[in-house]
Amino acid sequence: MSYTFMKTAIIDFQPRGEVAFVGEQLSRRERAHAYLELTKPRIATMIVLIAAAGFYLGSSAGFDYTKFFFALAGIALLSGGIATLNQFLERDLDKLMQRTTMRPLPANRLQARSALIFGLGLTVLGEIVLLICVNPLTALLGLLTAIGYVLLYTPLKTRTSLSTWLGAFPGAVPPLIGFAAAQNRLSLFAWVLFAIQFLWQFPHFLAIAWMYREDYGRARIKMLPVTEPTGIVAGIQIVFYALLLVPVSLLPVWLGIGGRFYFVGALALGSLYCWSSVRAALSSSRDDARRLLLVSVIYLPLLFTLLVVNR
Repeated sequence: MSYTFMKTAIIDFQPRGEVAFVGEQLSRRERAHAYLELTKPRIATMIVLIAAAGFYLGSSAGFDYTKFFFALAGIALLSGGIATLNQFLERDLDKLMQRTTMRPLPANRLQARSALIFGLGLTVLGEIVLLICVNPLTALLGLLTAIGYVLLYTPLKTRTSLSTWLGAFPGAVPPLIGFAAAQNRLSLFAWVLFAIQFLWQFPHFLAIAWMYREDYGRARIKMLPVTEPTGIVAGIQIVFYALLLVPVSLLPVWLGIGGRFYFVGALALGSLYCWSSVRAALSSSRDDARRLLLVSVIYLPLLFTLLVVNR
């Protein structure tokens, strides 16, 4: 199924109505900015920072600055490539949603063929850097992330609301891939980092889905707030995953890696995340969903920073 979808997408380089001279009127600076937009730099920055924390936490035998540089470079390239390929596949859907109509492809600032080549180039280059300059395990994790996100999660978004659950697996890889870059193996602690980011994603993305449920509905993307518009199931899941995240986030203390400072900070952050989740679930309001989104964006980098500082 994924191969057929990708083959069709590659053949259909331009969305319906796109003209051959798309983007020719842009200056070099505007074109460069459009390509940069395709990589979703804010998301890529967060991914790189979380991977950097994973690398540091995995550097128990000494910190290798050269490997650290190449690992982050490869992860940044891979992240940008995956984001670009995602937008290439969703270019027609992005035209239907207000929050995405001004992206480079639906706004006709770049040709779809150019975006495809750019995305494939970044992805392949990122994999080469990870394979040659870091280690094969890191490259394998990167490849699995690309396959899972681009060929499974992306096409399934219009088919089932379970796509969010499936997409959480590649979405939780950044700390895992950073840890693997440092140690060339995956310990129990590495999987705890994976579990923390895995669980964190559900309140985060369900808050986004609730805020933009009308947009997702127009694009026929089967997010849970679209398929179950009362918000009851989404609210239950938001609270369930936020509550489950609290004990999982404290596991580093049990493993002897996080200290008292991390314990107190993780408990405080988890309590805030749970409170925001319960509030959003009970009210089902866009404002509370937005507050939950803000808390989620603050929670993850702060938690990993606490763990790095108090390792």
